[in-house]
Amino acid sequence: MPSQTFSKPVRYGLQAIAYGAFALTIGYFSTSPQYRLRADDEALIKLSFSHSAQLVQTCRERSEAELAKLAPNMRTKMDCPRQRSDVLVELDMDEKPLYRITTPPTGLRQDGAATVYRRLSIPAGHHLFRARLADGPDHVFNFAREIDLNLAPGQVLIVDFLTGEGGFVFTHE
Repeated sequence: MPSQTFSKPVRYGLQAIAYGAFALTIGYFSTSPQYRLRADDEALIKLSFSHSAQLVQTCRERSEAELAKLAPNMRTKMDCPRQRSDVLVELDMDEKPLYRITTPPTGLRQDGAATVYRRLSIPAGHHLFRARLADGPDHVFNFAREIDLNLAPGQVLIVDFLTGEGGFVFTHE
């Protein structure tokens, strides 16, 4: 039975039509539907930092009896547990809670830094922000900062925590 095949010019023409339809489809979906990252009247807050909290327990000196019970290679005078406290972070906007989180330390022995990353869309305009952080076993807020800002639509407020700079740092782009 003879197979029905198209001649070369017809095949090339059909391929051109198929490629053209594919290119038009890709072209349409590259611009439509329009993607909007956020609404025209919104600003964005990025809360992002990594912080090593205080130790859960302070170092203590071992007694002679305790040292005698230990293997010779383990006989260190000071006993310093490595576990760190949870980090409690609170971010308020206009005297109302915006974000709360308690983050445990990382690591197998819970001795690493606690990491926080959160993106929050908020209405643009004039706002009062207050950030607080507790990093000790007593959960007392050791660090706090308040800032009064007017955020334009589309503007980004970055809230970072840098111990060397005294705590929270607010940067707006």
